Amino acid sequence: MSLKDQITEDMKAAMRAKDAARLSTIRMLLAAIKQREVDERIVLDDAAIIAIVDKTIKQRKDSITAFQNANRTDLVDKESAELLVLQTYLPARLSSEEVTAEVSAIIASLGATGPGDMGRVMAAVKAQLAGKADMGALSAAVKSALSK
Repeated sequence: MSLKDQITEDMKAAMRAKDAARLSTIRMLLAAIKQREVDERIVLDDAAIIAIVDKTIKQRKDSITAFQNANRTDLVDKESAELLVLQTYLPARLSSEEVTAEVSAIIASLGATGPGDMGRVMAAVKAQLAGKADMGALSAAVKSALSK
């Protein structure tokens, strides 16, 4: 079953359970997926859907920070609940040791030697590890590995 099918099934389950908060979040995610499919006239694969989930999670985290600074605990709670629902659609995240090992392997396969190769390495890392780790952590790991 594809990730999109799983999300659709979860939406149906949330409708049956009358779980309004979960249903709202899943509908928002499906709308973002559908919007991208219509805009680009393509059918998204699981990797592209994971990228959309990652993007919406980042938006929720940014919103939570902003709402905390504004002392809006009601909105923080709402965004946190959405964040928990969205995180269920991400694959298992790599640990920091696994990220370092993967990045080292990619650097070795590309023959990258220094900070000038950062763009080339990041393109390969993004292609192989998208959705499996936070892109900020991946970028830090690449920068650290190339500066040695």
